[in-house]
Amino acid sequence: MSAVPDRKSQPSRYDIAGLLADIDGVPVIAEAQVVRKRSRDFFWYSPILNKELADKSADILVSPRDEAEVVRVAAACARRRIPLTVRAGATGNYGQAVPLEGGVLLDITALSATEWQKPGAIRVGPGARMVDIDMAIRPSGYELRMHPSTKRTATIGGFVAGGSGGVGSVTYGGLREPGNILAARIVTVEEEPRILELRDDAAQKVNRAYGTTGIITALEMPLAPAWPWIDVIVAFDDYVDAFQAGYEVALADGIVKKLVTPVSAPITPYFGALKKHCPEGKSILICMIAEASLGPFKAIIGSRGTVTYEAPSEEGPGTVPLYEYTWNHTTLQWLKSDRSITYLQCLFPHDRLMASVKEMIARFPDEVLAHHEFIRFGGRVTASALPILRYTTPERLNELIAMHEEAGVMIANPHVVSLEGGSRHKRADADQLGFKHEVDPYGLLNPGKMASFVAKR
Repeated sequence: MSAVPDRKSQPSRYDIAGLLADIDGVPVIAEAQVVRKRSRDFFWYSPILNKELADKSADILVSPRDEAEVVRVAAACARRRIPLTVRAGATGNYGQAVPLEGGVLLDITALSATEWQKPGAIRVGPGARMVDIDMAIRPSGYELRMHPSTKRTATIGGFVAGGSGGVGSVTYGGLREPGNILAARIVTVEEEPRILELRDDAAQKVNRAYGTTGIITALEMPLAPAWPWIDVIVAFDDYVDAFQAGYEVALADGIVKKLVTPVSAPITPYFGALKKHCPEGKSILICMIAEASLGPFKAIIGSRGTVTYEAPSEEGPGTVPLYEYTWNHTTLQWLKSDRSITYLQCLFPHDRLMASVKEMIARFPDEVLAHHEFIRFGGRVTASALPILRYTTPERLNELIAMHEEAGVMIANPHVVSLEGGSRHKRADADQLGFKHEVDPYGLLNPGKMASFVAKR
C-alpha cells in the first residue's frame, strides 16, 4: 500500500502527493526517520563526505516488486520531474546511493529472482545478495567471478552500478574487463519509459555509473569454477618481502587463487579476532588459494614467511570471512575503534610496480600505511591499494593525492561524490555521458553524481 508523507518532515519541493497517486499500490515508506536512515551508505569512511552528505535524504522510499512497478515509478518521476536515486544494499563508500536533491529513493532489493543459470553464466535480478547467489549456485560447481569485501550484504546490482573489482580480480581483473558483465536490462526514466537490453560492451554503460544511466532490472554475469578455497595467512619480517612474495603468487598463472593481499604491520593490531594469527611487528600476506594449489603456493613462499593460519574458507552465519579483512574492509576494521583515519584508492603502474611501492612506503612511512590488492588490469598483473591514511586536514589530503599522482600512482578520489571527481581521468566516460542523454533526458537519475551532464530543458 502507498503511504502518506510524514507530516513531521520538511515539506518537499516536489509533487510527492501526485506521485503517490500515480504509483498507488507500489510499496512506499514516507516516515522521515526511516527514509533518512535508508538514504545513507558508508560515506562516513571519508571525513569530507561525512560533513557534505550527513543531512542529505530522499523524500520517500519506494520498493517496487517487479519490473512493471519500476516502469510505473520511472514514468511518474519523469512526468513530475522528481529525482530518483536507486538503492540496493547501500554498501558503497562514496555516497553513490545518497540522494543529493531529495525525491524518490528506489529500493530494488525485492528484484532478486534468478531467471536462469547455465554452465558459466547466470541471469539474476539486481537486488540479489551476492552471497545468496553463490550459495545457490555452488552445488552446480560455479560461483561469481569476483565480489567486493561486502559480499554478505552487497547486491549484484549495487556491485555493477557502484563497484569496480574485488576478491577474484587477481585472476579475472575488474568489472571493466571485457566479458566480466555479459548483459544488463534497464528501464529508462522518460515519460514513456523504455526497456533496453545492453549486451557485451554496451553493458559497460551502467558499470560504475552510480545508477545515473538507467535503472537496472536484470543482469547476466559470467561464472567461475567453485574451487575448494583455503584461507591462508603468512607472516613476514618486512612488508616489502610480503609484497614481493604476493607478487610472485599473483604472477604464477598455474596457481589458482582468488585473493592476494599484503598488509603492513601497523594495521594488523586492529584485526580483532584475527590478531592471534598476526604476530606483533610482522607484516602479513592474506590469500585465498585453491586447495589443489597449496603446494605450489607454499613453494613460492619458501622460507621467507611463516604460515600462521590455514583453513577452508567460510562465510556462513556466525563466521567472519577472511576476505572481510581485505580491500576496503581493512579500513573498516580500523574504523571500528578509531574514527580518526581514512583511506585513499590507488592503482600502481604495472611496469615499475616494485619500485613505485617502495617509493610510496619510503615517502610516507607513518602517514600512509600500506596494504595492496593484486589485480589484473588490461591483461597485466599490478596492484591497487586502499592504504590507511592518518587524516589531518582536507588540504593535506589533497597534497597526498597530488604527490601520488605526480609519482605515477593513479588515484580514484574516494572523498568526492561525482563520477568525474572520483575518476582517474577526472571526467565521465564519454559513452556513459552520451548514453545518459538517451535514457535520462531530464537528469532525474541520481542528480549531481554525473557533474558534466546538462539536462534537457
